[in-house]
Parts: sequence; C-alpha cells; structure tokens
Amino acid sequence: MDEGRDQRRLADRLLRDSLRHSALPGTAILVLSTAGAAAGLALPALLGHTLDLLLSGRPATAWLTACAALTCLLVILDALDGLLTGTTNARSTAWFRRRLLGHVLAAGPRCTDRVPPGDIVARLVGNAAHAGGAPAALAGTVAAVVTPVGGLIALAIVDLWTAGAFLVGMPLLFLLLKAFVRESGDSVARYQESQGEIATRLVEAVGGARTIAAAGTARREQARILEPLAGLSAQGYRMWRVQGRSTAQAAVVVPLLQIAVLAVAGTRLAAGELSVGGLLAAARYAALATGIGMLVGRLNGLVRSRGAARRLAGLFAVPATAYGRAHLPPGDGTLELRGITVARGDRTVLDGLDLTLPGGTSLALVGRSGSGKSTLATVAGRLADPDAGTVTLDGVPLSELPHDVLRRAVGYAFERPALLGGTIGGTIAFGGYEPDAPAVRKAASAACADTFVRRLPHGYDTPCAQAPLSGGEAQRLGLARAFAHPVRLLILDDATSSLDTVTELRIGEALTRDAGAGTRLLIAHRASTAARADQVAWLHEGRIRAVGPHARLWQLDDYRAVFADGIDGIDGTGETGGTGGANNDG
Repeated sequence: MDEGRDQRRLADRLLRDSLRHSALPGTAILVLSTAGAAAGLALPALLGHTLDLLLSGRPATAWLTACAALTCLLVILDALDGLLTGTTNARSTAWFRRRLLGHVLAAGPRCTDRVPPGDIVARLVGNAAHAGGAPAALAGTVAAVVTPVGGLIALAIVDLWTAGAFLVGMPLLFLLLKAFVRESGDSVARYQESQGEIATRLVEAVGGARTIAAAGTARREQARILEPLAGLSAQGYRMWRVQGRSTAQAAVVVPLLQIAVLAVAGTRLAAGELSVGGLLAAARYAALATGIGMLVGRLNGLVRSRGAARRLAGLFAVPATAYGRAHLPPGDGTLELRGITVARGDRTVLDGLDLTLPGGTSLALVGRSGSGKSTLATVAGRLADPDAGTVTLDGVPLSELPHDVLRRAVGYAFERPALLGGTIGGTIAFGGYEPDAPAVRKAASAACADTFVRRLPHGYDTPCAQAPLSGGEAQRLGLARAFAHPVRLLILDDATSSLDTVTELRIGEALTRDAGAGTRLLIAHRASTAARADQVAWLHEGRIRAVGPHARLWQLDDYRAVFADGIDGIDGTGETGGTGGANNDG
C-alpha cells in the first residue's frame, strides 16, 4: 500500500515537472483555448441580438459582419490550438524519454533486475508518449471547463429562470464525470500493463530467435507472446464501454436538460419576458453548458497521461547510482571486499564475503552455477552496490569515487558483449574515451580479433549489423574493447567461454603482457583458465571456501568436482583438450 502511494506521488511529481518544462507552450494553449471558448460564448449572444434586429426591421449589417468575423476567428484559433498542441506533445514526450532513458542508464543493472527490458522499452516508447500529452491535455481541460461554466453564466444573464431549470440536472452530469474518471483510470492502467507484458515477451523471443528456430517452437512461442492479448483486448473493450456508457448516459441527460431549458424559455417568450433572439441565445447556451462530450474527451487524455506517468514512476523508483568526489591516489590496483552481502528477493547470494586481490596479480573466481560468481563480479566493479559491506580499490571505497574516475580505473569484459559503437572499430573504441586507430588495432590483435576483422567487407569500418559474428568472435571484440582502454582493475565475467582452447591460451598470455591492466579478476568455468591465474578463490554458497593456487586446490575432490560438468578434459595442470566457439543468442 505504501509503495503504491509513493509511486502515485512520484507520478504526480513527474507530471508537475513536465508542466513546468512546458509552461510557456502550455500557457499559450490555455490562452488560445480560452479565447476560443470566449469567442464561442460570445457568438450566441451576437446571433440572438442580430436576429432581434432583423425581425424588428432595424439595420443589422454591422452585427452580421461581427458574427462572420467571430466565426472566422473561431476557425483560426482552433487551427492554432491544434498546431501548438501537436508540437507541445512532441516536445513533452521527448523530455520524458530523455529523462527516463538517462535515469535507466544511471541506475544500470538495477532497472533490468526489477523491470524486464521489453517492459522498459514499452514504457520509454508508449507510456512516455501518453504522459507527454499531459501539459496540452491539462490546458485544454481547463479551457474546456470555461465553456460549460461560461454557458451557464451566460444563460443566467439571458434569463434566470432558464438557468434555474438547467441547474436542476447539473448533479447528474457531475456524477457521470466522476464515474467515468474512476472506471477509465483502472482500465487504462491494466491496459498499459498488458502492453508491457507483450513487449517483454517479444524482446525475449527476438533475443532467442535461433533457439526457437532450432527447437521448432515458433507457433508455441507466438502463442506465449500473444497470451496477454486477451487481457489487453478486454481492457480495451472495457475502456470503450466506459466511454460509450458515459456518452450514452450523457445523450439521455443532456437533451432532457436542453428540453427543460427550451420549455422554460418558450414559456418566458409567450409571457413576453424573453425575445426570439433571447430564446435562440438560451438554446445555444444550454447546449454549451451541457458540453460534457468535450470534457469526457479531455478527461480521458488526462487519465491516460496519469496512468502512463505511474508506469514511468515505477522506473524512477529504482534509485540511480550515486557517486562521490574522493581522489584515487596512485596505486597498483589492490581490490578488497569486506563483509559483502547481496540478497535477491528471499535468497542471499553473497553472505558476509571477504576477499583481497593484491595489485598486479590475477585471481580466478570459480564455483558451481548459482554460487554468486557473476554477482561478485558486478559488485567488484560497482555495476551494483552490495546490501552490506565495502569494496575498495587502492584503499578508496568505490562508492566514494566520481563516475569518470571509477570507469577509467575499472574495466569489464562480458560473456555476451553488446556490440555498441556502430562499426566494428567503433565497438572496440566504445568507452569513456575513444582510443586512436593504431590502439584499436593493437587491442584487436591482442584479443586475436584482427585477423577475422580484416576479412570483413570493410574491415574495421564494417557496420556491426552487416557483420554476422559467432559467439567466440563477439567475445574477442569485447575483450579487444577492454584491452583498448587500460585500467587498474580488469574484470572478465566468463569472457572467454566461447573461445577455442588455443585462442583462449593466446588471450591468457595477452592478459599478462598486453592488456594494460595491473590486476585481473576472472570468472572461470574452465580449469585451464583457473590454472593460468596467480591465485584461485573458490566460491561456495555465497562465501569463499578457499583461496590458493589452482595446483594446490586441485588436490581436493570437491574442488575438482566444480569442473566435472565442464566442457574441458582436465588434468591437474589445467591443460585441456576441448572445443569452443559456441554461439549464443546474445
């Protein structure tokens, strides 16, 4: 309950911020809409007065000209309002998307831990567009209220008795509006949730397209992706039913009110208390005062905007990573983890873990699947913060370092690297700074990638989309990117898993000779990888079970069992005969 209330408050604060961002165009829309409403309110009085003049035989040319001019003004104001509304919606949507994307990137892996990537995309695209319509919708709604309120006031000025007849039915109109806002708000929220669920499943399927094709499960996967479509359709029909019911109810109430006003106005005309022009004006003002259809449309826009803002608030509720201003002194890259605890839901992944990695050395982190290796790698370079404990680099807590200092001091290579940068060369150069072309080629050579890159149609200038790569080739580009940006601490999260043994051996040598990283933390699944490290940390159920050279730990049966299910043929020295180059969908 508290979380839902906090999210609603955050959503309302987002909408207020968007109103401030679009204050000038929003005010202009309000002025144009209000001017249009005022002109629309003035027109019935002018028409009524002109009709009285014509019926009495007096000159009415000037009044007829005024009516025509006012009608033209209404058309111009409506056109300007439409143009400004469209541009304001576009600017506000762009503002939401920039702010949301910046926050998602600042929060890092925390966002994708809580919200699936497909749902994040749905919120960035669809929900941001709906939320972006809030400033214009609010300005239009305020102006839309002017018409019925002004119509009622004008009706009272024309004749108090007709206004009294109208006021009798006003409570019904207010009840209709209240019910519409309540029911449509719930259906819009459920509709947007279903959209996010479909987007999540679609992104998953696109990422695993080869697996789906190999398994022959395309039809089953299609059914799984579209499963939430039934709920989406139900909520869509529900929104139409709510709007249709409100419109139908208004179609009954509004004519009755207008008939009541006309009946009273006709009686007043027969008694000589109202002119024919007054009767015309009263009829028009009664129609304007019952303009619930326009209000329903405006309120529907506001309801959609608020519902979308709540979806966006769910992402903003994930805190962005905060950075400090501490100075990182010269050092050899000594990494220390003290009392590190990380929980994921009800499960404790790392439990009070202590580990020291001396500067200038390499340490292989091994353990069974689920032991917490990747979580430790994420925490060690501060892609995420632990729930408890401290990580320091050369004596300085990572949480106290500025963003740019931290990212220049700690580098990563992943099992499934993202090929960002546009081209192959841009992918290797991608980072906080871009190394020059010779440095890019040197890094590619160290990662055993230069040979296959030169065979591509345009070499290093080949667009990534036009370069079909195996899993091993993609990993070599990821390693080259890490090598191209020298750091104090280099963390390899299973970054050689798709390489053949010979290539892995060459890259292992490059890590100590050419990588430019004094300290290396390697997540290892192969005994050969662990054997080449200076030390091995054996992780078991979230804690360090033992630390030592691979050859010494190899004497333990339980340690050897960690690698028993691997792809290597293993002996005590870690020399292996195996295969690599396995492709993956990432």
